Amino acid sequence: MEEKTKLNMQMYDPESVLASLQKLNLMDDFLFDAATVDLEVCKIIIELSLGITIRSIEWKEGQKVIHNLPGSRGIRMDFYVEDDLGQVFDVEMQKRNEGNIPKRTRFYQALIDAPMLKSGERGFDGLKPAYIVVICGFDLFGYGLYRYTFDNRCKEIPDLVMGDECQKIILNTKGKDERGVDKPLIDFLHYVEKSSEESVPEDCDKRLKHLHKKIHQIKMSEEIGVSYMKMEERDRLIRDEGLRKGRAEGDARLVSIIRKKASRGMEASEIAGWLEMESREVERTLELININPDWTDLQVAEELLRKESAYAGQY
Repeated sequence: MEEKTKLNMQMYDPESVLASLQKLNLMDDFLFDAATVDLEVCKIIIELSLGITIRSIEWKEGQKVIHNLPGSRGIRMDFYVEDDLGQVFDVEMQKRNEGNIPKRTRFYQALIDAPMLKSGERGFDGLKPAYIVVICGFDLFGYGLYRYTFDNRCKEIPDLVMGDECQKIILNTKGKDERGVDKPLIDFLHYVEKSSEESVPEDCDKRLKHLHKKIHQIKMSEEIGVSYMKMEERDRLIRDEGLRKGRAEGDARLVSIIRKKASRGMEASEIAGWLEMESREVERTLELININPDWTDLQVAEELLRKESAYAGQY
């Protein structure tokens, strides 16, 4: 296993590996995932986000995944932990506004609560206090706050809290209004946005300094850098495959037209003139159709694209 890892790392230039990794911020999924496999990092993030102190935490429900009923949607969380007092914390990072956070937190609360009660259990005392924290790279509500805290309250008597012990906290790295917000939270959210030495003030909370030390260690790891570059390559291949598939489907319609025109006795040059294409392109299409008469239009289009890519790769 160790030899395989070394071999994979030799395929990449160490400088480029580290350069790519060092550009990432905690707001980026890869770095957040890499950092939060460490329980100490998770503890710091929760404490700075909520302005609390936790004695200890441990992984909850297999760390990331909670399944629903068969055939129903489950959830994959960024990290989900429980502290020594039995409080549970789900923390999510959201870089872009996809417009689904309010209902997403509602769904997460339901699936977080469900496993806490055993079948046939009487009463609901087994439901533990829960905090769902979403760290956003945008101001979801537009009031300029760094933190929006929600609990269930009576509409008629706003000071009357339901008491279901579930809070949803939306953090905003783009906050502007510092009133009523502690400095450790502001410094932390600025660091999430730009995770570098420059974003660690001299007078910041010592927990943020420790968090930065952990992030720096990750950013200096060639092994983690190689994992990141492999993920980038995989994502690029997926995107390229999607583009290729889309183009093939478009070209298949063109193949269909060429096939029909040829079946009506038109020569390749006539079809090319009618479609405003190069004659050679039409000839290549007809050659493939004649060699593979059972192929669909899409199969012909995909083979033409494959040959085009292979030809381009020679030059």
